[in-house]
Amino acid sequence: MHSSTLRGQLALPELMKDLGQLTSHVRVPSFPTVLEDFLRQLCYFDTIIMVTYKKALKPLLIHPSDLSEQSNTLRMYLNQAYLLDPLFNSLQHGIAPGVYRLVDMAPDSFEETEYYQTCYRDFDLVDEINILVDLDKTTTFAVSLGRQKAVGSIRRTELNNLKTVFPMIEALISQFWLAQSGGFVDRAPSSGPLKQALKTFAHGVLTTREQEILGLLLKGHSSKSIANELGISAGTVKVHRKNIHARLDTSTQSEIFTLFLSHLDALDREAH
Repeated sequence: MHSSTLRGQLALPELMKDLGQLTSHVRVPSFPTVLEDFLRQLCYFDTIIMVTYKKALKPLLIHPSDLSEQSNTLRMYLNQAYLLDPLFNSLQHGIAPGVYRLVDMAPDSFEETEYYQTCYRDFDLVDEINILVDLDKTTTFAVSLGRQKAVGSIRRTELNNLKTVFPMIEALISQFWLAQSGGFVDRAPSSGPLKQALKTFAHGVLTTREQEILGLLLKGHSSKSIANELGISAGTVKVHRKNIHARLDTSTQSEIFTLFLSHLDALDREAH
């Protein structure tokens, strides 16, 4: 692979050579690794994960494949915290395939959430680019590229590089999945009852409206955004927020996040 295209304009002869090499790996297990090398020619990144999402099931890690080498934060994401992730929630709302920055998908107060502080700060990420490919009507392949603060946000040239080659990447990932999905699906995580996690969290303690507001808060919506989403006033949202803390005996979002993770743990234990 050639480094001369890194963060610059695409050089067609080199691009075609690299695409040829990537195509030749579609039917072999090394495809995700070769895809990572290819993407490095188009865009700088510090972290990469490739995951498939099927409906509201737990994400399935495709690359890197050895989860034992992953951080506790990534394990928490794959097992529980993905439910609060902007990417996961954008997929639930039918986002189209393509190339997206995190800022394109995240609610307005996402960076203030305990989820963001826990998951993104741990990796010191300042930007994340997601390449989304639909594999079938219910399954999406996502490549997430993280950039740390020292590098800064993605440059327009890099984003254009990814968007230019996206149709080819989309086709190759689809072919890879047709050829090799069996090896991954065999180790797919069980669904569990997590789909209902937000609906069952604090059930019986909070009203239905308070549960709804709490779910939006955990995902990163501000009072104003929640008001717009639910068609109520921001003042009403603030009253609900105060009541939520009183009923849950909490004073910070961090405490609510901890309660939510405990709730997910309990659901997981019930499922097994």
